[in-house]
Amino acid sequence: MEKRQLGNSDLHITPIGIGAWAMGGGGWNGSMGPQNEADSVPAIHAALDHGLNWIDTAALYGLGHSEEVVARALKGCASKPYVFTKCERVWDAQGTIGACLKAESIRRECEDSLRRLQTDVIDLYQIHWPEPDADIEEGWTEMARLQQAGKVRYIGVSNFSVSQMQRAQTIAPITSLQPPYSIVTRQIEKEILPFTSQNNIGVIVYSPMSAGLLTGAMTRERVANFAAEDWRRNLPNFKEPLLSRNLHLVERLREIGNRHGCTPGEVAIAWTLNHPAVTGAIVGFRSVEQVSGIIGAAEFRLHSSDMSEIDDALKPGFAA
Repeated sequence: MEKRQLGNSDLHITPIGIGAWAMGGGGWNGSMGPQNEADSVPAIHAALDHGLNWIDTAALYGLGHSEEVVARALKGCASKPYVFTKCERVWDAQGTIGACLKAESIRRECEDSLRRLQTDVIDLYQIHWPEPDADIEEGWTEMARLQQAGKVRYIGVSNFSVSQMQRAQTIAPITSLQPPYSIVTRQIEKEILPFTSQNNIGVIVYSPMSAGLLTGAMTRERVANFAAEDWRRNLPNFKEPLLSRNLHLVERLREIGNRHGCTPGEVAIAWTLNHPAVTGAIVGFRSVEQVSGIIGAAEFRLHSSDMSEIDDALKPGFAA
């Protein structure tokens, strides 16, 4: 399988990686609903068997539970993938989530993640959100210290703007940025992706299938029946008038996929990988069966005519 160098690091990653957000399960603000660990661990193993060589998680996902699931899945693996995780989102005893970029907090969060992941070093440690903005310099300085101490191999950011990345760069180089990017979420194209290209910052995008919207399995009925805690209930792409446009788009993705022997989700992921600034895409799944519906995106590439069809599907009046 093709591998791509991640920014200024010596990490060479497969075009898609394992996203462990949903594997954090339910019971926390930001979950995708309940998840059975008996499904998560075999799903990770299946993805690794197909050749994927990195996992992206975060302390926030399941309030630590996702990292623990990743550790269980990797225990005893002969060839372990790169493990990426994140700091900055913190929570109290009641599960109330907050944001902190103070040095002491980041040091503590790193030690907690190392313990939950059952490892001595994290391959890529990322600031989850640039909040509070005033503390970015303090937080990034501590990230650089953790790298110098050998606790983490490389340091990156997530959800940062160009100006925020510029501030961090005056302190230490940024290995990677993790932004949202999909056919229906394209805000980073104008300024952020050109900046990362110019500064040798790797880009690993999240939600390339727009939180499951573009998988081909999403229906109007399924959206209407989301669990009360499912954060997607409040996303504009899951509400009218965008929902109808997006479901019509999925049918176009299905037609393109049928021509190439791919699922709509694989077409959606391949679309993000077509951008030259994108190093890799984080792909979430919950079961072995779902792995089979996305793994083809690691090697499938869209033709220019396919890209044009997708652009046409987004034009006003297409759904009608």
